[in-house]
Order: sequence, then structure tokens, then C-alpha cells
Amino acid sequence: MTNRSLAPSPADKALVLLSVCLAAIAMPLTFTGPAVTLPAIAETLGGSPVALNWVTNAFMLTFGSALMAAGALADSFGRKRVFLIGVAGFALSSLALVEARSILIFDLLRALQGVAAAAAFAGGMAALAQEFTGPGRMRAFSVVGASFGAGLSFGPISSGLMAQTFGWPSIFLTVVALTLASLIIGVLVLRDSRDPAARGLDWPGTISFTLALTLFTYGVLQAPETGWSDPFVIALLVGALALMALFVRIELVSPRPMLDLSLFRYGRFVGVQLLAAAPAYAFVVLLILLPIRFVGIEGIGAVAAGRMMMALSAPLLVLPLLAGWLSRWIAPAVICGLGLMISAAGLAWLSFMPAGGDVSAMLAPMAVIGIGISLPWGLMDGLAVSVVPSERAGMATGIFSTVRVAGEGVALAVVSAVLSALTSGHLNGEQAREGAQKLVTGDVAGAAIALPQLARSALIEGYGEAFATLLHLLAGITVITAIVVFVFLGRREASGGDVAAKTVDASSGG
Repeated sequence: MTNRSLAPSPADKALVLLSVCLAAIAMPLTFTGPAVTLPAIAETLGGSPVALNWVTNAFMLTFGSALMAAGALADSFGRKRVFLIGVAGFALSSLALVEARSILIFDLLRALQGVAAAAAFAGGMAALAQEFTGPGRMRAFSVVGASFGAGLSFGPISSGLMAQTFGWPSIFLTVVALTLASLIIGVLVLRDSRDPAARGLDWPGTISFTLALTLFTYGVLQAPETGWSDPFVIALLVGALALMALFVRIELVSPRPMLDLSLFRYGRFVGVQLLAAAPAYAFVVLLILLPIRFVGIEGIGAVAAGRMMMALSAPLLVLPLLAGWLSRWIAPAVICGLGLMISAAGLAWLSFMPAGGDVSAMLAPMAVIGIGISLPWGLMDGLAVSVVPSERAGMATGIFSTVRVAGEGVALAVVSAVLSALTSGHLNGEQAREGAQKLVTGDVAGAAIALPQLARSALIEGYGEAFATLLHLLAGITVITAIVVFVFLGRREASGGDVAAKTVDASSGG
């Protein structure tokens, strides 16, 4: 066990990093795994298209909305304590998912799993910021990013193999094993630390932010079923907007906000946040949509789908580290902007691959998307932490990670709704909306029941045309983001430490 009266040894630091990385590998497994096995989950637990969408969105919603609160708790009550509680909760909720017997219980457990993941991530990253300094901190964060890449790369195929061999509940047992190992190592080697100036959790801000995201996600997921003009959907979206405005107001007047809005005065900080959101619609949504398409629409099987997904995510194993190395000679703004442009080209290329065709033709454009997104992926975490001093590391990781994860959850909900609307527009019949929802969740048989007048080939063709249009939209958004990120990150301002110091002084009245 670590002697807390002495500085940590290199071996202890390596074990701390290993503990955080094991948790980091487990998180994307819980994200990509259910996407590959969603048809099997639906067959076992049933559920409407909206309920099945919550399988992924419940996790992403609570993960994203709880990150800033978890970062504040880590600074106030101890990074080690919050990390270990989060990892333990992550393991227990994953184990409970194995025994879930209804889609409602499953979705609620996924929400709980997201809260635990937020605590583990925020606490772990804040703890790393205390153990490592200077270039070592950047390398440590890059290793964590590579661990996420490993989870994303091998998550689909390992989940497919586990599901095919032992059934879909077994995918969560791998998560339990990884988190238990992380927990044991963390108990033994992590040293606790906290921000002595922290004032606890900003409850009004936390509640308003979480409710705003919840109402928005619920409204977007409900819209394909009842229509965007449905009074309930409108009420949900208006309520979300009002709560977000309230959240901004609360943070502006709070003496110690969990979201330091004054940081947004600096162009480079804004650029980092835009960069954090970019992978959501250029890459992450495909981690969910493509496995559903492969298994449900193309009918290639979970293992084959997982193997296909390697083309998209395998570049994350190597290229983020290469991007960090290249940043010694090439400005991060250039690397990030170029990477997003490459991803946009891959998205446009992928749009020409018809549904029901040769799925192997999709591998090359998927690889281009993965290569492009890997370049900014290796730089984002380090850029985010550089804007605040180390004693506010919980806030730094909380802001950046909230933008990234909440952006992923929002993007997934919006993109799913858009795909459903586009698919509905390509189908004929009174039940076109219901049929489209079924297709978006990979249920071709359910769509055929809703639209018996349409042949299976017509259903798949309509879905494929909608998918292509969606990819065009995502490519356009990614190009615009690349240009904006390049401009904002390319600005010459005070260094991150200077910016943070000035911001902290301003917020404290100094």
C-alpha cells in the first residue's frame, strides 16, 4: 500500500494510471456492447422503439449530465473517494443488468450505470492530474485516451462474441471484471487529494442542468412516435430551453460555479469545447447506428458486425499517440482541423454505400472516418486540462467531459430522430412513422408488420436512402466544425495557465 507521507514512486504512478485505464476501457464497452446486441435485448425484454432507444440514451444522459457534479464532488470530498465509489457503483450496476427482467428496469439500471461512470471518470482524471505534472500529465491523459480507443475498438467484436456464445447478459460480466480490477488497484495505490478552496456541490446548477438534458432528450426521442407538433413534445423542449437558461443564470451569479462561464471569453477555450463535441456527430453516433444497421438491416450477425466495426474504431489504438507526437512540430489547430476534414470525407464516401448491398465496401470509408477522428482525439484531453490550474482539475475535466459526453448523448438522440423522420419520408402508408421507428432500431420484421403493403426490399431501400441523406448532413456539419475549430484554436492568446489564473482571480474578485 502507498506510503502517503512520501511522494509516489514511479511504480505507484504506473499502477494509478492502470487503475484509471481499466475503468476507461470498461466505459466504452457499456456504450458499444448494447448497440451490437440491441436486437437480442429487444427479443428478450421487449419494449417500444422509444424504450429501446433509452438503452443507450439513458447511459449517455446520466453520464453527461453528472460529470460536472462529479468533478465538483471530487474536488470537495476527495478524488480517490469519488473514483472508488464510482467504480464500485459501475461494477454493481453492470452486474444488476445481467439479471434485468424488463426493459424498464434495464433502462433505469443503465441510467444508474451512467451516474457511476461519471463519478469514476471525473474522480479518476482529477486524481491523475494530481499524480502527474508537466509533460508526464499529457502522456498519462493520452494513455487514458488510448484506453478508451481500445474499448471502442474491441467492444463491438468482443460483445458480439460474448453474446453469441453466452447470451447478451454476458457482455456486462466483462465490465464487472475490469471494474473490480480497477477498484482493487485503486484502493491499494491511490492517494486522496482535494481542493481546499472547494465549497461543495452546486445543487441548483446540477439539478437544472440535469433536468434540462433529460427533458430535451425525452422530447427528441418521443417526437418520432407522436410528431414534432405534439403538445407534449413541445412542452418538453420548451421546458428544456427554460431550464438551460435558468442553469446559465445560476452559474453566472454563483460565487463558486461548477461551470465557470467566464472561461468562454477565451477563443481557444471555446475551440476546445467545440472540438470536444465534434466526434459526437462525426464518429460516436456511428458506433450505435452502424451495428444496428449491420445486424438488423443487413442481417450479418453480431460477431460479423463487431468485426466490421473494427475498421471504424481500430485507428484509435495508434493514431491518437501519433497525433500527440506530431504536435511537437505541427500546431494542434492544424492537426485537429485536418482530422475533422478527413472524417467529413469519409462520411460523404460512406453515404454512397446502399443498404442491402455489399457490406465489405463500407470498410474503406469507415476506416477513413476513424483515421480522421483519431487525430484530434489524441489532443483533446490535454488541451482541455491546460486551461485551468491543477487544483481545479475536477472542474476542467468536468467541463470538457460534460461537453463531450452530453454532446454525444444529445447528438445520438437528435440523429436517431432525424433518421427516423427521413426514413418515414421514404415510406408510403398510414403507418410510415411506426415503420420508420422499427427500421431505425433494426426491426425489419416489425416494420413489415406495420407496412404490409411494402416489400422487404422497399423497406430496406427507404432506410438506405434516409441513411445516406443523414451522412450528407453529418459530413456538412463536420466540415463547418473543422473550419471553426481551426480558427479558434489557431488564435494567439495567453497560455492556458495564464488564462486560468486570470479567470480564477476574476471569479474570486482578486
